[in-house]
Amino acid sequence: MKTITGEKFDRERALYGSDGLILRHCSFDGPADGESALKESRKVQAEDCFFNLRYPFWHDDHMKIVGSEMTELCRAALWYSRNIEIVDTKLHGIKALRECSQVKMNGCDIVSPEFGWSVHQMEMENSTAESEYFMMRSDFLTFRGVTLKGKYSFQYIENSVFENCNFDTKDAFWHAKNIVVRNSVVKGEYLAWYCENVTFENCKIIGTQPLCYCKGLKLVDCEMVNTDLCFEKSEVEATIKTAVDSIKNPLSGHIHVPCVGEIIRDDEKSKGKIILPKKCCCA
Repeated sequence: MKTITGEKFDRERALYGSDGLILRHCSFDGPADGESALKESRKVQAEDCFFNLRYPFWHDDHMKIVGSEMTELCRAALWYSRNIEIVDTKLHGIKALRECSQVKMNGCDIVSPEFGWSVHQMEMENSTAESEYFMMRSDFLTFRGVTLKGKYSFQYIENSVFENCNFDTKDAFWHAKNIVVRNSVVKGEYLAWYCENVTFENCKIIGTQPLCYCKGLKLVDCEMVNTDLCFEKSEVEATIKTAVDSIKNPLSGHIHVPCVGEIIRDDEKSKGKIILPKKCCCA
């Protein structure tokens, strides 16, 4: 492994095709404004580095990035790469990660619209993210301790697990398939419409019109806050621990709930059962 310390690179494809390289305290910045600094490289480790130029890590294999910063000008930083580990790093450029596989992230700060599209097999822990269309069309995701603020997140994702997370994001999990969300807070409008085989366990769900047009939906011991017009045209099995503002036309299944402010039945196809205790907690 060759080691480079404290150098600055700004020309086009400055370290193209590197194989076995450690970068320490290096900067990718300067008047030449070159892009694709480490394209087509393998076995590269960047420690405490600064990336201010476009497309640094494309078509790479076995990359490790630690304690580094990718600025707003570092657009589309990691594409078409695999076997990536990113630790304690800022990713602040648009479209920072796309079409990648076997990714591990820990302690990262993400501010990146359209982050994580079509990513396969990612683990993310103890990180924060601000994004629109976050992780769209990705699969085999495992998130733990992740805080997200954004819009249109996790659309079309599949085969993923989320634990101890806090998501503040409207239109999340649309068209998602085979998903488990545990011990998490999910806040936003129109949660998980058109999803299939999605389970929420011990979660707090906040916001209007959640969980409509779903197939194979399950809620296990969840809280629902400021949730109205829930479960419209959904196949649902649910046990809910709090009062729900209103439930509208569940298609099938059973909803166990301590109290409902309003039950709306104006669709003859609505056969889902709403099971209340003898004494409503709202009384």
